[in-house]
Amino acid sequence: MAGNGSPRRALILGAAGRDFHDFNVFFRHNPAYRVVGFTATQIPYIAQRTYPPHLAGALYPEGIFIHPEEELPRLLRELAVQDVFFAYSDVSHAAVMHLAATALAAGASFHLLGPADTQLTASRPVVAVLGARTGAGKSTVTRYLYKALQAAGRRPVAVRHPMPYGRFDRVVERYATDDDVVQAPITVEEMEEYQQHVDQGGVVFAGVDYAEVLRAAEREGDLILWDGGNNDMAFFRPDVTVTVADPLRPAQEEAYFPGEANIRAADILVVNKVNAAAAEQVETAVAALRRLNPTAEILLMESVESVDHPERVKGKRVLVVEDGPSVTHGGLKEAVGARAARLLGASLVDPRPAAVGSLRRGYEQFPHLGDVLPALGYSAEQLAELERSINGVECEAVVLGTPANLARVIRIGKPVARVRFEARDKGSRALGAAVMERLGLTGESS
Repeated sequence: MAGNGSPRRALILGAAGRDFHDFNVFFRHNPAYRVVGFTATQIPYIAQRTYPPHLAGALYPEGIFIHPEEELPRLLRELAVQDVFFAYSDVSHAAVMHLAATALAAGASFHLLGPADTQLTASRPVVAVLGARTGAGKSTVTRYLYKALQAAGRRPVAVRHPMPYGRFDRVVERYATDDDVVQAPITVEEMEEYQQHVDQGGVVFAGVDYAEVLRAAEREGDLILWDGGNNDMAFFRPDVTVTVADPLRPAQEEAYFPGEANIRAADILVVNKVNAAAAEQVETAVAALRRLNPTAEILLMESVESVDHPERVKGKRVLVVEDGPSVTHGGLKEAVGARAARLLGASLVDPRPAAVGSLRRGYEQFPHLGDVLPALGYSAEQLAELERSINGVECEAVVLGTPANLARVIRIGKPVARVRFEARDKGSRALGAAVMERLGLTGESS
């Protein structure tokens, strides 16, 4: 890639996550490259901002500007880009190659940085929980493993894939209580991921600079659980890799990046949601996983939902608010909220007529969406639009399928029921035991 002489001019394609990490560990102090910009997609309100100088380092005293990805053809020309580095996740193989074609057509080289160049080495054991697709249940399985390892005498801490959507100055974040989550200056999408860990008494770290995040996590726990958001690969070198697949989305195992890589890299493959899938769907998923990874252990798990106030839902006309990423770019028509409501005999009210602003545009951008409302809240303005959209729906109750405790951050004028979901082993072999065995751990804490 890089040669002698002047630094190569590089553009990093990202979505406020993997791109920043790859820059920090590979480019920040690398004189062989000059990063001339980031691009952003998937996440609103990231473009037209600057990766700040205090994170960009001495080679970038003015920081690095973030452009919209749709400007890529112009950027390649005007910034004289020589190397394009793709650095985000949960996209189809075809989408990645369309970007590669755009770069190649402009004369640039196209690259994917691999784990050997981007993973940090921890002083504690690392269990990475990855996904074949967003919404497969990574965080649910991570929480299961947290409890299993804690019960065995370990002191696990969770580290979440970055979500620095509101601000870029939170180098290290730590969440241990509901107040930590609700009072932090973060988006609903971040709340969705951190809330479920603290609700069960866990501690979760995140941030922007994962070398600093790793050091903080190592000080607090004796084992690190990587909760791999957006089906990205782990930022820390794992001792055990668990990849979660979703049988409700057949034939997607080898169609998405880096989901296929996660499957191929796994020590243990989990087919999740087997209680919600038909037997033939489970069999199809197992066969696909076995074809891609003949040596991994394959385990089945259920994702079991519960409702805190079932009396508010049973037989009622309800609005279901689902986890945003799962039902938007994750491609799900609906998620756990809709399933829990239907199991209680509720009927779903179509929220489209009441959706306003960016919520209304969301239905145009993601036409696969069913009669559910995605919990979009990437800014104060969007959070206000979410509140207006929810309260504009004529219904008897609101079912929150999102893990975020929305009722604490917006006003909801109807009775609210929250859905929680837990991963449970399905079969004679428990995931917790399989992970402990591969780690070579006994039940004694170090």
